Amino acid sequence: MFKGHPKGLIPAALSNMGERFGYYIMNAVLLLFLCSKFGLSDKTSGVIYSVFYTLIYVLSLVGGIIADRTQNYKGTIRWGLIIMALGYALLSIPILATASNISWLLPFTCVALLLIAFGNGLFKGNLQAIVGQMYDNVEEEAAKKGPEALKAVQGKRDSGFQIFYVFINIGGLVAPFIAPYLREWWLGVNNLHYNAELPALCHQFLNGAEAMTATATSNLNTLVQQVSGAIPADMGAFCTKYLDVFNTGVHYSFIASVAAMLISLLIFIAYQKKFPTPAKKDVQAAVDYTPEEKKAMANEIKQRMYALFAVLGVAVFFWFSFHQNGQSLSVFARDYVKTDAVAPEIWQAINPFFVIVLTPIIMFIFSYLSKKGKEISTPRKIAYGMFIASLAYIFLAIYSYTAGYPSTDEFKAMDVTLKEGMKVGWWSLFVVYFFLTVAELFISPMGLSFVSKVAPKHLQGLCQGLWLGATALGNLMIWLGPAMMEKWPLWLCWTVFIVVCLISMGVMLGMVKWLERVTSDKPVETEKAAE
Repeated sequence: MFKGHPKGLIPAALSNMGERFGYYIMNAVLLLFLCSKFGLSDKTSGVIYSVFYTLIYVLSLVGGIIADRTQNYKGTIRWGLIIMALGYALLSIPILATASNISWLLPFTCVALLLIAFGNGLFKGNLQAIVGQMYDNVEEEAAKKGPEALKAVQGKRDSGFQIFYVFINIGGLVAPFIAPYLREWWLGVNNLHYNAELPALCHQFLNGAEAMTATATSNLNTLVQQVSGAIPADMGAFCTKYLDVFNTGVHYSFIASVAAMLISLLIFIAYQKKFPTPAKKDVQAAVDYTPEEKKAMANEIKQRMYALFAVLGVAVFFWFSFHQNGQSLSVFARDYVKTDAVAPEIWQAINPFFVIVLTPIIMFIFSYLSKKGKEISTPRKIAYGMFIASLAYIFLAIYSYTAGYPSTDEFKAMDVTLKEGMKVGWWSLFVVYFFLTVAELFISPMGLSFVSKVAPKHLQGLCQGLWLGATALGNLMIWLGPAMMEKWPLWLCWTVFIVVCLISMGVMLGMVKWLERVTSDKPVETEKAAE
């Protein structure tokens, strides 16, 4: 499995595990945490979530520019891990949100999120660029040995990024369990129990008990009795205590994120000598090129960049659909799925679990097809991935229509007992995440591989940043998921994502022959190396 891959691949993947650990804790809890801590609506929390995840990927573009201009990829990555650790440390401070301090506490939380986003921007794209540079080195060395040697290693890049993707998802598999475990442990210490619906009702009561409907008041009394064993004499004091204890446990989970960042930093420092230092190599390469080669390279770079932006346009809509895992799918898990035994955040672990389990299977299938002379090109894999993503939402749309699920606003206003009878079992989330994960494995590692193929050597950090920038544009729209759910029947919300995925697939298939031609052209740099 690892034969023929660069020695620095696994250390790079291990360095990224800590970042993924923090990312998946945040992905699992952020929207629900903002709702439970500050009493924000799903829509408002979704907007903050969208802006945060947009900044993560927009700032990756900035991080790529910094690394390209300074040619100090390793130093940029180190600072990224340090700044992320600082942001998580600020988030770990358990301060109760009240009417008197929310004016500064919410901005304080947003500043901590900004630090995490900026640190991620310095780290993420540049580490991916280093992995791409490793395979550039492998291919250049093979080119010196002849065409057959080069052909033997050219298929390694896609599988290498898939291996990289598996390792970094190990952190994502563990992370979603941390916040629910610590929150429920802290609730238990205070003789309380977990309930996903109770924080919103507590905020309603504290903001004006007299404005609550009779159904909402009845639901509050029912749930309070369930989590504490009795209806308290002072409901206001109980609501304040429950919100404090509920959210303090989540704050503690960010301490684990700080530890994960520091472990990643230590791994990166320990193995950084195994990673390429592109500055020295690029300076030498620039001296060797003739004017004719430079002109040919300029034309080639133009074609590569056109191809890159074409794929980025499709990637925007994939991430808009896929990153609903932290938005509308989290809301769906909280409100419409039976989570009395399992907290909704834990379902975020299904995606990295499937990544780890399914990647070897998909790698085997791709390898088998390649040996049979039926290799699927990277652009075609991305098109197929969009279709597979649509299957997840087709399933949700059909089920939501047959179950008669109304909008989330209407569903929340219903009686607790009636809602419980309508909720779907946990199996539904396994079906959804299965299709989304297979789609992800067809698109995300393949996209990283595609970018590393078409990126000019002196713009690798920038081009990886552009891939992440496309993810940012997709993330900028993900708040629409919860917004649609608040007003529309669920089947109609899922239909929007079906249409987006299928149109994107059609556009990608329409460009696939051109993209295959661009990525199959032998780069001038490789021709020069082979001489």
